[in-house]
Amino acid sequence: MNAPQTALLSVSDKTGIVELAQALHAQGVKLLSTGGTAKLLADKGLPVTEVAEMTGFPEMLDGRVKTLHPRVHGGLLARRDFPSHMAALAEHHINTIDFLVVNLYPFEATVAKAGCTLEDAIENIDIGGPAMVRSAAKNWKDVAVLTDAAQYDTVIAELKAAGKVSDKTKLGLSIAAFNRISQYDGAISDYLSAIQIGDDVPAGDKAPVLDLFPGQSNGRFVKVQDLRYGENSHQQAALYRDLFPAPGSLVTAKQLQGKELSYNNIADADAAWECVKSFTTPACVIVKHANPCGVAVGAHALEAYSKAFQTDPTSAFGGIIALNCELDEAGAQQISKQFVEVLMAPSFTAAALEVFKSKVNVRILQIDLPKGGTSAWDQGRNLMDMKRIGSGILLQTADNHELALSDLKVVTTKQPTAEELNDLLFAWTVAKYVKSNAIVFCKGGMTMGVGAGQMSRLDSARIASIKAGHANLSLAGTVVASDAFFPFRDGLDVVVDQGATCVIQPGGSMRDQEVIDAANERGVSMVFSGVRHFRH
Repeated sequence: MNAPQTALLSVSDKTGIVELAQALHAQGVKLLSTGGTAKLLADKGLPVTEVAEMTGFPEMLDGRVKTLHPRVHGGLLARRDFPSHMAALAEHHINTIDFLVVNLYPFEATVAKAGCTLEDAIENIDIGGPAMVRSAAKNWKDVAVLTDAAQYDTVIAELKAAGKVSDKTKLGLSIAAFNRISQYDGAISDYLSAIQIGDDVPAGDKAPVLDLFPGQSNGRFVKVQDLRYGENSHQQAALYRDLFPAPGSLVTAKQLQGKELSYNNIADADAAWECVKSFTTPACVIVKHANPCGVAVGAHALEAYSKAFQTDPTSAFGGIIALNCELDEAGAQQISKQFVEVLMAPSFTAAALEVFKSKVNVRILQIDLPKGGTSAWDQGRNLMDMKRIGSGILLQTADNHELALSDLKVVTTKQPTAEELNDLLFAWTVAKYVKSNAIVFCKGGMTMGVGAGQMSRLDSARIASIKAGHANLSLAGTVVASDAFFPFRDGLDVVVDQGATCVIQPGGSMRDQEVIDAANERGVSMVFSGVRHFRH
């Protein structure tokens, strides 16, 4: 066969379909279509044949059955290089189908909507589409299968240049098609196996109760890029993103300049970005080896950065910097004085970018802050935390608990001042992103000393005070956050000896009263949050 003869177009998302159909028609390709797609093409003046006319069998069951027919699947699956296949087509008067253009019912978008009913979800499970896609993708040497409007331009360009689609492109389209079917079936499995059935089947006209942890978890990740190496140079690595990434997440970033991100850059950048997103006022987070080494809030980017940098200038060298506000020229000038690996913000002024233009190795990422808009179940699935273990995974909801002043329980005789309460909430937010055991000294909306990742909470307290000393910061009048309870009074004594006047901790130890008594004895105030923030 010298040229493609027939294309079947049946799409839910009609973006670009007219232009593709026009390009096919210009190559002499006969157009087959169904339902709304056929009407659209006819309205645009294109000669199109309804699939029902070709099969001799009408659409039925409200469109549930329209392409499930031997004339369709025979035309897609027949091997052109098998004489027996072509003879069978001739015997049964079946024409080959050389292009298949299908995108599936919008199941993922449907179930992501708040209040989606079971009936709506079921009706948006495509049957004929995936069947055709699989048939065409299996027979990729003879059929070009397009499942996404983003693929149209490539096919149009090849048709105009060569009058046909290359084998390389057809194989790539086939792989993309099987990936799409896998993603689609995974989404259906996730949703249906999350339905809590209980004693009764959920009513179809109501939104079912969905478990965040379905009976089967189907991870769907798309490779973004290969990385030079992993955590160490002898390890191989690649970056993948969720099929539908949560808005405002690191993988949605646009890199404006700089070298390629490394495995460790990405891991540290994620830690910094997740921390800085938790503040509503202008904030800066500096991360080194997955731990915040400086965090502060301020009136603008310059003030927030300057305060964060003071916490630990030594560790900030070669660190990751994240801002939750626009970076202007003044802030950029100050940041440019230090060696920085990655710089992130929601936006940059033109003057700020000009400051870093000569520093070509600095990786600058622009990331939009997150916005809502999907169902609680879909948001929960997007924010799920995963940890790989031998032959399995651990899944948990994200640690996104927000503490309010009204949640605090003062357990000492001395009451915190209004200023201390604000600093307590700030310190508590930072502690959530510090590896356990975590001890964080803060004052005036900035970290003054951070102790992270120690086996003993007592050692973390000592390290935090040592860090403050190295930075020439006085801990007099600071507040302290501990991510988990003090099991003994010794940890409290260390932070009070360094000058802390107020402490926040979860409480819940069998020796809580001993620690409370120690706080009263030392004349400091203590509040319980009732929430622990382990981070391993």
